Amino acid sequence: MALLVLEGQDQTGRFWQAVAHHAEGEWPGEGLRRAPVLVIPFASKKVYLDRYAEDDKGWADRDEARWPVPYWMVDAAFASMSILLSSVNEGLGALFFGLDVDGYDRLRRAFGVPEEWSAIGVIALGHRAVSDPVASSRDTRSRRPSGQVVHRGHW
Repeated sequence: MALLVLEGQDQTGRFWQAVAHHAEGEWPGEGLRRAPVLVIPFASKKVYLDRYAEDDKGWADRDEARWPVPYWMVDAAFASMSILLSSVNEGLGALFFGLDVDGYDRLRRAFGVPEEWSAIGVIALGHRAVSDPVASSRDTRSRRPSGQVVHRGHW
């Protein structure tokens, strides 16, 4: 797991220039583009398998079959959730979002990210302006009832 942290208009502007392909006025909105910090979490299957092949772990064969779940992705996702929760605790606004398929390649090229690293998304950090309209599915779509999400004792 690794993080690329972009701070300030110069760095975040380079990010938006690299990944945006939509016409002006479409996604992302101006509010998101103003986020002063962007954190991009990365996962690497190679780095993960190499770590578990070291002497203290002993899986020198690097066999992917040992991993029925891609824990290299899980680790990056857990780190992302920690960043999001910590941001809320600090009174910041935070948003996790994804890019279009080509956006990840453009991100990699723009910031010199080695090929073995895969971004799992982007976290924008900042303060939401009170005047910013809130356009969120939370305002238009109700949550599923807990019985559809939580299964106790059986599915």
